[in-house]
Amino acid sequence: MKIAVMGGDGFIGWPTSLHLSDAGHDIHILDNLSRRWIDTELGVQSLTPMDSIQERTRIWHAETGRRIHFNLIDLAKDYELLKNWLSEHRPDAVIHFAEQRAAPYSMKSDRHKNYTVNNNVSATHNLLNALTELNLDTHLIHLGTMGVYGYSTVGAAIPEGYLPVGIETAGGETVSQEILYPSNPGSIYHMTKCLDQLLFQFYARNDGLRITDLHQGIVWGTHTEQTRRHTQLINRFDYDGDYGTVLNRFLIQAAIGYPLTVHGTGGQTRAFIHIQDSVRCIELALKNPPARGARVEIFNQMTETHRVRDLAEMIARMSGAKIAWLPNPRKEAAENELIVRNEKFRDLGLDPITLEAGLLGEIVDVAKKFAYRVDRSRVPAVSAWTKDIAATINHDPEGKRLKSVS
Repeated sequence: MKIAVMGGDGFIGWPTSLHLSDAGHDIHILDNLSRRWIDTELGVQSLTPMDSIQERTRIWHAETGRRIHFNLIDLAKDYELLKNWLSEHRPDAVIHFAEQRAAPYSMKSDRHKNYTVNNNVSATHNLLNALTELNLDTHLIHLGTMGVYGYSTVGAAIPEGYLPVGIETAGGETVSQEILYPSNPGSIYHMTKCLDQLLFQFYARNDGLRITDLHQGIVWGTHTEQTRRHTQLINRFDYDGDYGTVLNRFLIQAAIGYPLTVHGTGGQTRAFIHIQDSVRCIELALKNPPARGARVEIFNQMTETHRVRDLAEMIARMSGAKIAWLPNPRKEAAENELIVRNEKFRDLGLDPITLEAGLLGEIVDVAKKFAYRVDRSRVPAVSAWTKDIAATINHDPEGKRLKSVS
């Protein structure tokens, strides 16, 4: 297939592009490279050294003989460029990663909130609008988030997208209907993913677009089979308080002798998936598109759930690291349960990778190898959800300011 990977320079987009190219597909990356500019803005860099997208694709061609094409296009701003590209290339599938993906970054300030909404919602709508205008029968796969569901404590399993409900009619009868699971976003970033859902529902119903929405858990891990092939193909690896995901951050903190930063009680239960499984799930979704005119296909793209404090305690036992219990910068319940249904991918043949000491150790080894690239001042999570919470944030978990006084 000819596949357009929107946001193919990113954390999931790059290994997905390699995985699908390796499987024989014709891959075209469309990206505005904004994630690299955000690194510059934040004054932080990927733990792993990243070459330019042009160099990355050159190395991939030299190693495999396969070409990955790169196009510098901003989906949120360059509508005509996007539409012209789609008209010329008419891809069989589009995989949409082209959104600002970090909840903390989306809550840093009013400017970051505006950027996240303008970028994410406009990118999604421009893509849907162009596919409709060109009458392309292209399968759109979108990487969403488990965060659209919120983190409830009702004890019931979260279904894959749709919730069966009974509605009482005016005549007193109860009729059955399936609705989108009620959205409960916990940040501006998550809110944009909820708006994506509504856009998808409209364009699938109104214009017959074939759409798959993947509600993904927190991604952990470093390598996929393809990124191991050459040192310059390595994926980006974020450790900072805005973009670093919780398990990867704990492992990096353990590797550099930094306290494991648990916010609040650590009672937040989260869904997780290994990065190798993430790219496998995208390939499975690609092979199993909905029919034209069908409703949006929704998968829960996760393999297991864990409490944050349990992960911290496991890594502390494994590494000898200490745990720092800090105020929570997020506005969320101190404790939550999370039961998630994910039968669809299992039924399609996914054999999930689960948390194992060997894979965790691999991440620690990567962190130690590139520890010289860590700016310890960027490790704390300090982007607060409200001004009141901001006043409680600990910017110095290592206590260096106190030590410098003595």
